[in-house]
Parts: sequence; C-alpha cells; structure tokens
Amino acid sequence: MTTIGLIGSGHIGTAIARRAIEQGHDVVLSNSRGPETLADLVAELGPRARAATAEEAGEAGELVVVTVPFKAHLDVPVEPLAGKVVIDTNNYYFERDGHYAELDEGRTSVSEMLAAHLPTSRVVKAFNAIQAAHIVSEGRPQGADDRRALPIAGDDADAKAVVTRLIESFGFDVVDAGPLAEGKRFDRDKPAYGAELGADAMREAVAAG
Repeated sequence: MTTIGLIGSGHIGTAIARRAIEQGHDVVLSNSRGPETLADLVAELGPRARAATAEEAGEAGELVVVTVPFKAHLDVPVEPLAGKVVIDTNNYYFERDGHYAELDEGRTSVSEMLAAHLPTSRVVKAFNAIQAAHIVSEGRPQGADDRRALPIAGDDADAKAVVTRLIESFGFDVVDAGPLAEGKRFDRDKPAYGAELGADAMREAVAAG
C-alpha cells in the first residue's frame, strides 16, 4: 500500500485516484481552489481518499502525480516533492496554455520543463497519452489478448520501475520510451498519443513519434 499525492484533481487525476484506491492505495487530492471544493469527490471515493492543499498532498505522497494544466506547472510546490518520484501527466495545448517558444521550436519538452522546476524530484512522464476514462475502464489482466500498453519516459531507472509497477497494477503493459526528453514521442498529435495499442504496436508508434 502506498499513499499517492495528487496535485490536480481533474479528469486524469480523478481517474488515477479512483484506480489507485481500487488497488488498495490511499490518495490525497488537491487542486488550485482549496480542499473544501473536493468534498463531494472525496465522499464519492470513500475512506481511502482525503483532500488537502497542494503542499500537503506533496508532503503526504510517497508517490506524487502532477496533473495540472501545463500553464500552471510553475505553481507546483517544489520542496514537498524533493527526492520523490513524480508522475507528470501534462500535455501542452497552446490553445489553453498559451504559446511557449521553447516547446513550439522543439528545444525542450513538457516534462523536461517540469523537471527543471522540480530539480530534486525524479520525474517520469506517464498517463498523458490515454483518455482519462480509459484509465479506469480499460485495464486488463496480465497476458490478456486485449491488454493495452502505455508509454513512459524518465531519466531515473528506479523511478521508472516504481511507475511501471503502478501502471501494470492498473491493468496495462508499459513501453519505456527512454530518457525524459524522449517523452515528446508520445505528446499530442504523435502516433502513440491516445493510441489503443498492445505493447508491440505501441513500441512502433513511440519509435515513429
């Protein structure tokens, strides 16, 4: 059992929280509007869930999920996440986030920018390339013919192993795209983004990204 802190409680964050609870984990949810606004969600999720500030969720989480709009990534608290494995689910939608020249010109990637903001954390990019509802509904047992794969990327092998175990427990295989910089291979509009594929086909989609 792990306590998972969630910074952001939108569609993806809620789906991860719901699936984590089903696997026996505790979750601490937060958003930008305050814990009181999460009362209904916490009541729905049950006794393994509680609401807190972003700082408190970061402190409480043995594993932390950052799932906020990309434009808010600099608001993520730094100190509570020091030394921790951080899952980055962010996607860059310039229509929502505004334009970032370094991303538009391909000089860096979404997760590398979060990692630069969290220099003492171990950031792994995951869960950005799947519809939120599918995190809950599409998991399948190990070895099932229709088991899907999700791509991840990160610079720390141990951190990736932690995230891989979580994703596999949710009912998905994992395709490791390599270092964090390679996470751009499954960003928006890439072949792997949103793709409902098994592991072999997902490897091909990531390679084509």
